[in-house]
Amino acid sequence: MANTPSAKKATRKIAARTAVNKSRRTRMRTYVRKVEEAIAAGDKDAAQEALRLAQPQIMRAANRGIIHKNTASRKVSRLSHRIKSIGA
Repeated sequence: MANTPSAKKATRKIAARTAVNKSRRTRMRTYVRKVEEAIAAGDKDAAQEALRLAQPQIMRAANRGIIHKNTASRKVSRLSHRIKSIGA
């Protein structure tokens, strides 16, 4: 357990940042899930629209350090590839 005032403050700051990051990660996953649901339904237009809304959320999470930039790029790439294969 933290004993010094600075360690106690650091613990509070970490808890606050964790809450913010958890919220952002949850928001990103919700947008990704909407894209995946549209893909599963076979609705190409809805999937494209969902990806258009999800992409900024994914990249914002990467910029904030919640996920790695390469992970964000990979997610967007794989989702867009799955959307392109719906019509084929």
